[in-house]
Amino acid sequence: MDQTDSTALVRVQDVGVQRQGRWILRHVDLELQRGKLVYLIGANGAGKSTLAKSLLGLTEIDEGTITRARGLSVGYVPQRLAVNPNLPLGLRRLMTLTGRFPRPQIDAALAAVGLDLLGNPPVSTLSGGEFQRLLLARALIHRPDLLVLDEPAQGVDAAGTNVFHERIEEIRRDLDCGVLLITHDMELVMDSGDDVIVLLPHEHDDPNPYFGTTAKPTSEGREAT
Repeated sequence: MDQTDSTALVRVQDVGVQRQGRWILRHVDLELQRGKLVYLIGANGAGKSTLAKSLLGLTEIDEGTITRARGLSVGYVPQRLAVNPNLPLGLRRLMTLTGRFPRPQIDAALAAVGLDLLGNPPVSTLSGGEFQRLLLARALIHRPDLLVLDEPAQGVDAAGTNVFHERIEEIRRDLDCGVLLITHDMELVMDSGDDVIVLLPHEHDDPNPYFGTTAKPTSEGREAT
């Protein structure tokens, strides 16, 4: 669908998702713009991953609208990706599981996350931080307009987390892409980003009258139930 605002990549208006008669999330508004970093935070069960998948078109919404820019290209890093350690799967093979890409394109994506000098080791030998950066490289292969990252540093130590988020900032600047990053790291949220969206576990059907506290002033973000 088209956007009237050329900088808007995705616009979410009063969106709700219901499962088995229960609202997973409801009355959610947000806008993702090119070059902007938006954090999505909230307690477990508040619907953060569900909202991310709705943005990507992987989960159907039950009310509201999601409008995407024409020709929008999206890179997605899921919260978890389990790989059987017994599979003889190399780093570069994982990069091509979803399609064939020219070697220079793969090299550029690996260089963007600092894995270009690692060679082609088995995926099972990578550290937690290296594996997450590999997933980020897979998301970058098409040079996306929008990156959606679902707790991408989960299970990574503090040093690795800092490196990972530095890479995301570099990628945002280099590609001028929008970024939606789901996280529980409140220190990170307070230190960076352009907007913060807070999701609360949904317990009723009325819009939440409290337009909540955010780490930075927002134009579109609203606390959602």
